Amino acid sequence: MLRKSTLGLLCITVSVVAGCGQAVANNTITIARNGTAEAVIVVAADASEPERHAADELAGFLRQITGASFKIVPGPAEGSSRLLVGPGAAKLAQPDFSTDALGADGIVVRNVGGDLILAGGHPRGTLYAVYTFLEDNLGCRWWSSKVSTIPRTPTVIVENLDTRYVPVLEYREPYWFDAFDADWAVRNKCNGQRPALDAKRGGKHIYEGFVHTFNRLIPPDKYFKDHPEWFSEIKGKRTSNRAQLCLTNEQMYQELLKNLKAQLRNNPAATIASVSQNDWHGNCQCSKCAAIEKAEGSPAGLMLRFVNAVAEDIEDEFPNVAISTLAYQYTRKPPRITKPRHNVIVRLCSIECSFSKPLSDERNKEFRDDIVGWSKICDRLYIWDYTTNFRHHIMPHPNLRVLGPNVKFFVDHGVKGIFEQGAYTTNGAEMAELRAWVLARLLWNPSRDGRELIDEFIAGYYGPAGPHVKKYLETTHDAV
Repeated sequence: MLRKSTLGLLCITVSVVAGCGQAVANNTITIARNGTAEAVIVVAADASEPERHAADELAGFLRQITGASFKIVPGPAEGSSRLLVGPGAAKLAQPDFSTDALGADGIVVRNVGGDLILAGGHPRGTLYAVYTFLEDNLGCRWWSSKVSTIPRTPTVIVENLDTRYVPVLEYREPYWFDAFDADWAVRNKCNGQRPALDAKRGGKHIYEGFVHTFNRLIPPDKYFKDHPEWFSEIKGKRTSNRAQLCLTNEQMYQELLKNLKAQLRNNPAATIASVSQNDWHGNCQCSKCAAIEKAEGSPAGLMLRFVNAVAEDIEDEFPNVAISTLAYQYTRKPPRITKPRHNVIVRLCSIECSFSKPLSDERNKEFRDDIVGWSKICDRLYIWDYTTNFRHHIMPHPNLRVLGPNVKFFVDHGVKGIFEQGAYTTNGAEMAELRAWVLARLLWNPSRDGRELIDEFIAGYYGPAGPHVKKYLETTHDAV
């Protein structure tokens, strides 16, 4: 389903001159006039797969907007106005163009004379540059996997664009069912594990084991009978029932390391491997483990010593793989002594927090103290956040007002990646599409105002019903 913006709205709200009769300046590019293409799309002959897909996406959406067909050529296409897609093409207008410091996702949208550069870092930046241009300058929106706003206007002229942006968050995943659609995810600049983001869509962060991997790395049904000492001692007895691993046992460590390396060899695309506690308590209480936890002031200290060792021992063979672990439940409090290695990611989980109030609220003081502590010792701090009512997805869950403040709170404390867990098994959750879209916008640019984004979605997605939806949300949120 496509919703259309009016031409008058387009002229007012975006930096596009659409058939308004203005003279064309030197730093201006006429993309289409009266339904006829006046620019060509240029990609380098050796362009990457994501860059070629970005050019295809640009041509497709420009056709929907203007009605014109746009040629995609391998350059240099001299004598024509050019939409230069990708770093290689960008050098035709700016020979010193560089993607240095853009990372994997950074973008450049820039007029250079009669050309427009749409380029970015490898592998996703060029795609994100194209989508940013379509959003910010032409008014496109991809609200959900089925509902979009694609404006219609036969003439498009853009001028004086100069945007360079590198997202502060390297990992961005709104974990909502509709957000798993690959086209929606890439167009909304999400790069997490779950969506089917293939090579042409720039790929994604790929985990070897996503979370709660102790039992996967040391399966109790395989090892407990012969090696009960590898598992938690609880109340003087070794057990694998809702338990963890004995993290001071050297034999267990070597077996886990062997198993993890084998898994990584079978998953060469992985850039992150999870070595993380099972989804319950039950940490080992043996004398060796207990002594380290006491010295560290938190079970997280023993966990980090173990994970740091794994990270060090895989580094030579897998230099591009980081080890991910959790600061969750009994490991949430940061340790006194041990710090994560440079190739360790700590995912701090906010599960005990109140989500009717922002994390800066006094009722969330314990979590606030923990994130301050972790941010002092961890270079790659990620967040596992919670944004739905897990017992009753369809019931009102008045947390929308805290989404923006909470993402900003995370970033202000040095967070580099955010996983926003939502209703991931069904689309039948309260305001699921709204939450996924707003979170995607916030993760890309945490400085955005969350309430403004909510209002934008309501108006664009619900149309004439928008005021009634907004009233419903105000009523439920005012009640808490």
